[in-house]
Amino acid sequence: MDTNCRYTTRHRRALCVLAIVVALTGVLMGGAWAKPVVSTFKLGNGMEVVVIPDHRVPVVTHMVWYRAGAGDDPWGTSGIAHFLEHLMFKSTAKMKSGEFSRVISQVGGRDNAATTLDTTCYYERVAKEHLRRVMELEADRMMNLRLLPDEINTERNVILEERRTTVDANPLSILSEQMFAALYLNDPYHRPALGWEHEMEKLSLNDAATFYKRFYAPNNAILVVAGDVTAEEVRPLAEATYGQNRPRGIAERVRAHEPPAVAARRVRFEDPRNTAPLLLRYYRTPGYKTGRTGEAESLDVLAWIAGGDDTSRMYRKLVEGKIAVTAGAKYDGTGLDGGRVDFVVVPAEGVTLEKAEAELDALIVDLQQNGITQDELDQAKSALEANRVFESDNQTTLAQRYGQGIAVGRSVAEIDGVPDHIAALTLDDVKRVAVELLKPERSVTGTLTLPPAAAVVPPTAAKQ
Repeated sequence: MDTNCRYTTRHRRALCVLAIVVALTGVLMGGAWAKPVVSTFKLGNGMEVVVIPDHRVPVVTHMVWYRAGAGDDPWGTSGIAHFLEHLMFKSTAKMKSGEFSRVISQVGGRDNAATTLDTTCYYERVAKEHLRRVMELEADRMMNLRLLPDEINTERNVILEERRTTVDANPLSILSEQMFAALYLNDPYHRPALGWEHEMEKLSLNDAATFYKRFYAPNNAILVVAGDVTAEEVRPLAEATYGQNRPRGIAERVRAHEPPAVAARRVRFEDPRNTAPLLLRYYRTPGYKTGRTGEAESLDVLAWIAGGDDTSRMYRKLVEGKIAVTAGAKYDGTGLDGGRVDFVVVPAEGVTLEKAEAELDALIVDLQQNGITQDELDQAKSALEANRVFESDNQTTLAQRYGQGIAVGRSVAEIDGVPDHIAALTLDDVKRVAVELLKPERSVTGTLTLPPAAAVVPPTAAKQ
């Protein structure tokens, strides 16, 4: 079913929204999608287990989530959570370095891992009959990782190169990193998940071992299995593998709190590699874990109406108005310490960044003063629910939704309750968060431009 929303006229956008609603209704009424039936239980050693049955194909998605991320890096060792993620693919007493991924590949599966500011996740997708083997491998490296000096040195170079290619080589990534450092004054979110290069260069075997022993234990982990299984099938497998691991004493995660927001901040980055001027605006907001009931949902709706798709205000005013070639907004409320609303504008040719920012400011003021319309609210609710339904059709996305949410302290009931909270939102709810949370003092504005022509020295002149 094609629900592509790349339309330009208002009439076609209205038809697009209608198509989404019709598609969603058809999926729900036709029985092709139903609300996930999620089972949870806890092993004797404290490990939480989440099972999400999906019997369409005989495969499973297996994830282990640790309540430890880059925000938990001890001061002076930024990047250690991500470094350890890499080292987890090395050796144990039972397994040679690199053997983990080779075994998964040999049985036709795939694996990966990811470190965020709040979590570290290890992921495998295999045929159902290989689930026990995957559990054995993960349970082994959860407790029995061997950290060897040569592997520390080799992998340190790998993560440094990763930073050079994904951050240092990308002007937009550098700008965003600097904006995070300005947006969060005290919270560890102001450090990059990959780490600062000068600290990454000094990460040691002892740093990795200390972090591993502090956070990697069954009682600090969540196992999520989605796919062609039931809770009755998963429980004995989990008990026979992860259940044999002893719990450790896990220190409470202590995060520094942000001081009251008192001043808007600005970051200007000039880079000769940049191809087009760009404006970014980040607002620090509550998240689903930290916000009041309905607050995060209101921010989700607000961001969608402001700049979520081609029916949004930013698209109509800035893109169709020839102010920008690209403009949009997004809300991320998944963090342990809070959330963020992001705005991006790439000005059209001949339009200054100052003009683009003035238009963005005016759009935000209009949302605060005049609120949204009932039509916009209804369309946003339908679009967000459609997105959620279509995402739920993806086994991996579904496993990630529950794993990440539980890892930051949300319950299954809270995660499942989001659609009902969105459905109950009113015009006043959305206007309230716009007024209270899109304040200048809660923001950082970043610009990315080329350096002034006079500051760029031609290569031939530099040789003279």
